[in-house]
Amino acid sequence: MKPMTRDEVRSLDGKAIHDYGIPGVVLMENAGRGATDVAQAMIAGIDASRVAILCGKGNNGGDGFVMARHLHNRGIPVETFYTGRIADAGEGEGAVNMRIVKAMGLPLAEVVSAEDVAALGKRLGDYDLIVDALLGTGLTGEVREPLRSLIEAVNASGRPVLAVDIPSGLDCDTGAPLGMAVRGTRTVTFAATKVGFTTPQGMEHCGPVTLVDIGAPRCLVE
Repeated sequence: MKPMTRDEVRSLDGKAIHDYGIPGVVLMENAGRGATDVAQAMIAGIDASRVAILCGKGNNGGDGFVMARHLHNRGIPVETFYTGRIADAGEGEGAVNMRIVKAMGLPLAEVVSAEDVAALGKRLGDYDLIVDALLGTGLTGEVREPLRSLIEAVNASGRPVLAVDIPSGLDCDTGAPLGMAVRGTRTVTFAATKVGFTTPQGMEHCGPVTLVDIGAPRCLVE
C-alpha cells in the first residue's frame, strides 16, 4: 500500500470514526496493543527489563498509555511520563487511557518544566527501552520547549528507542526534522507507512518500520 500524507492519515481516521462508526478509542486500543508486541520483541531476552514511555497530550500519547497497560499486564515493569498536567487532560481518547493507567496504580509522572526534563534526562539511561509517544503525524511547526530538550535527552540517552507512529518532531510529509526529532531505533506505524519515511532523513530517524493494522476498513486504507 502506498505511503500516506498527513492529510490522508487525518482523512482515514475521520472516515473510520464518522462514516463507519468505529470509536476512536477502539482504533487507539488496536494501535497500542500492536505497538506493545513490537516493544516486547525489542526487549526479549533482557532479564528484569524496564521500559519508560513518554506520552504527549494528543492521541500519540494515548497510544503510549495503552502500551503501558499491556506491558504491565505482560509482567514488564513500565513507568509512564506525561508532558502535561494530569488534572487538565480533558475527556479525549488519550485521557481515557491515561485514567486507566492511573486507576491501575502504574507509575505516572508529569514532565512539564525544564527542571522535570533535566531530572528525567538523567534517568533515561537506566531503562532498557524508551517508547516515544510524544508527538504524532499532525505536527507542522517546530518543536518547542520543553519537548525539544526532552527529545534531545532521548537522543543522548544511548538507549533503544521505539517511536510510536512517527518519530516525534519528524515531518510526516517531508521526513525533515521540525527543529528537532527523535532518532528511533525502530518505528511502529499504523494503517499505512508515511510519505516522510521514504526520504533519506526520514529513514535515518525511523530505523526499521513495522506496520500495524488498527482495524480501519480496508477500502479506506487502499
